[in-house]
Amino acid sequence: MKPQLHAPTGAFVGASWAALFIGAATYFAGVWNAEIQLNEKGYYFTVLMYGLFSAVSLQKSVRDKLEGIPVTGIYFGLCWLSLGLSILLLAVGLVNATLGWSEKGFFAMAFLLSLFAAVAVQKNVRDINLLKPDHDTLPMHDGHEN
Repeated sequence: MKPQLHAPTGAFVGASWAALFIGAATYFAGVWNAEIQLNEKGYYFTVLMYGLFSAVSLQKSVRDKLEGIPVTGIYFGLCWLSLGLSILLLAVGLVNATLGWSEKGFFAMAFLLSLFAAVAVQKNVRDINLLKPDHDTLPMHDGHEN
């Protein structure tokens, strides 16, 4: 028996988007205002983008598996590896940065908030899409339309 899907509340959808916006915006504000070289700013920007993409991709893969949509083991493993690498890259960057401890903590918390919020936003988008009245079954993945 499949669990019944319920639409996320407007409050949860709004809170998820707000958390993503606030987390990413404060992270970017910190990068912009940090007294670090431009190449370091680019590094921190890229690490966040990589982390957001890998978190959303992992969430989608987990959800696909739960819904019986095939996900290859190598892709699923790469999703986990990418998420772990993004966190590791941030940690290595912060350990070696000349920033103060409060700045390092600020970056770490804004990064983790952004990752969590990206997963919540992806979940909400998928739930809302699945509950649309005009939503049909998922398309076949063999290149042919049904």
